[in-house]
Amino acid sequence: MIALENVTKRYGRQAVVDDLSIEFGAEGVTALIGPNGAGKSTLFGLVGRLIRPDAGRLAVDGMDVATTPSSELAKVLAVLRQDNHVAARLTVHDLVEFGRFPHSRGRLTGVDRDHIDRAIDYLDLDGFRSRFLDELSGGQRQRAFIAMVLAQDTKYVLLDEPLNNLDLRHMTEILRLIRRTADELGKRVVLVLHDINAAASYADRIVAMREGRVVADGPARDVMRPSVLEAVYDTAVDVREIDGRPVAVHYG
Repeated sequence: MIALENVTKRYGRQAVVDDLSIEFGAEGVTALIGPNGAGKSTLFGLVGRLIRPDAGRLAVDGMDVATTPSSELAKVLAVLRQDNHVAARLTVHDLVEFGRFPHSRGRLTGVDRDHIDRAIDYLDLDGFRSRFLDELSGGQRQRAFIAMVLAQDTKYVLLDEPLNNLDLRHMTEILRLIRRTADELGKRVVLVLHDINAAASYADRIVAMREGRVVADGPARDVMRPSVLEAVYDTAVDVREIDGRPVAVHYG
């Protein structure tokens, strides 16, 4: 379980995460939604120890994020940020190898190579193994990054806006892959999404944030209600039923 207890992060006088207590990881897929500046990506940075909190405690399966060695934390928790700064002239295989670093420390074993091959195969990237990242489409490149995360072989996977800059076809492809990863591999995936209808379609649980706090938390049908979404986004939102699923419509 990923647990936050009274966690606060401030930039100047503004609390971007404000005395937040919440747990993640019991469900297969949890989606974090909310407007820009709600604190979603900051929360990921705090859990992944990329950002230091000003107050509170964070733990992953009982391990204190502040004191647990990075090498140990990286064996149970993988974080894929939206601003990945990786050399474009890396091949897909090179990138996926990075996922094994917490285990291999740069000296790959047969077990490491098996994990790399399985991740590449699972993401259907075998035909792109030797291709450079800048030779791939946006969807292929995102699959390569997710393969790197899967090669890391962690229980928890945090994905920060994995649909960023993808077209509709590739967005659907990545969402189906995330759902399949949770269902078939038993991963606990927490992801930040701007598309609330995608969250409602693919996530087991939706956590809606605003101004560093949780506004709503529950199954899609509980969160996808006009009153809740208006409180989150401060705008009128209608919710329709389409093929048995709630769909939010904003008329502007």
